[in-house]
Amino acid sequence: MECFVYIIYSEKLDQFYKGQTQNIQKRIERHNAGSEKATKAGCPWRFIWSGQKDSRSEALLLENKLKNLSRKRLIQFMLKYREGFATQNELLFMQKLS
Repeated sequence: MECFVYIIYSEKLDQFYKGQTQNIQKRIERHNAGSEKATKAGCPWRFIWSGQKDSRSEALLLENKLKNLSRKRLIQFMLKYREGFATQNELLFMQKLS
């Protein structure tokens, strides 16, 4: 069962949120609809990066590692694994933040 680890960004809060899901599109919609308690205050959220894992347990491991990174290290991680960027604009945005 494929699972995705994703990173979204709130310009309003200037914060990243890291999570995992089987359906990224629906999950991002829930974040932006204010349906998720943890991210409600930061709407709208910008979908920045995602990576695919073969199982939920692998996705949870990566999610936990990402949650423990500093902002600087998180941006470095995303820039290292550029193929995960949602769009070229998101890559350019992260390069400006670094």
